[in-house]
Formats: sequence, structure tokens, C-alpha cells
Amino acid sequence: MEVRFSLTPADPALAEELAAFYRRNRAFLQAFEPVREESFFTSAHQRGILEQEAADWQARRAYRFYLRPTEDPERIIGSIGLNHVVWGAFRSCFLGYKLEERYCGQGYMTQAVAEVTQYAFEELHLHRIEANVMPRNIASLRVLEKNGYTPEGLAKEYLYINGVWEDHIHMVKRNDALQMEG
Repeated sequence: MEVRFSLTPADPALAEELAAFYRRNRAFLQAFEPVREESFFTSAHQRGILEQEAADWQARRAYRFYLRPTEDPERIIGSIGLNHVVWGAFRSCFLGYKLEERYCGQGYMTQAVAEVTQYAFEELHLHRIEANVMPRNIASLRVLEKNGYTPEGLAKEYLYINGVWEDHIHMVKRNDALQMEG
């Protein structure tokens, strides 16, 4: 498979480029995200988020990666994360991702989901990854389906997105190869 991007772990040094990503994609992402304060689009705010994401990685609570295209490795074009990791008997997390508008429909996120799912199952030894997608977000549902995620139901008024409580389809992939010991 052609290497078209790298996955870079969260690091406060990415703050300026991450803020630029959000500014470039502000209108596009608005339909899929909570209402954002103006400060969200600044480097200072993004640095704080990245510091928390790096701390969460160290504490094994979450794993956030940023997509950088091979033809422009200093540019962030998206993010993908394993969020709210729960260990013990549960060994589960939530998957979340976003991609710059001009890169949509080109297989970038399908490949990123495949790589991060593999990381979750083979490196972290998680048992279950959950992802929640608005029914109207057909492209995102296709990304998950192509990666073997299956629907487990509809969560009514699940998240407050762009000022509205939105229903979400609950998609799941299990690591059936995981064998637990004692």
C-alpha cells in the first residue's frame, strides 16, 4: 500500500499548524462539531489541547495522532484518536477522526482508521473500539464499514453538534483475536 501520510502523536510543538488546520476547515467542520469559541482557533488554545493529549497518552487514557501528507509533511490534514481508553475487563475505547475537506473521498481516512485500529488491537491489546456517527454522515459510515466496523444501534440525541442534539449510529469493531490470561 502506498504511503501517503504519516501519523504523528500529539505534541505541543504542533500547535501553530493545528490552529491553521482548524482555521482552514472551520466552515467544513462546523456541521460535525460542537460550537467553537473564537479562542479555539488560536495556537495558544491548541497548545493547551495538545499538552493534555500528550499527558493522556503518557497516562494511557487516550492516543491522538495527526495526519501529515508525505508531499507536505509540515501540514496537518486531519486527526484520529483512541479516546476514553478503559482498561481492566473492558479494554475498550472510542474512535474519533476528522479530515481536511480537500482530502476527503481519497482514501486517507480509510487508511488511517485501518492503521489506528491495528495499533489499538496489536499494540495496545484492546478488545473493542466504538465509533459514533451521525446518520447523515455517509462518508464517515463508509470509512468504518470498509474497516469492518458494524452497527450496534442508534443513540438518540447522543451529542450536541453545532447547536443541535444529533442522533448517532453506534459502530463497533471487536478484536476477536485477543485472548486474556488469568
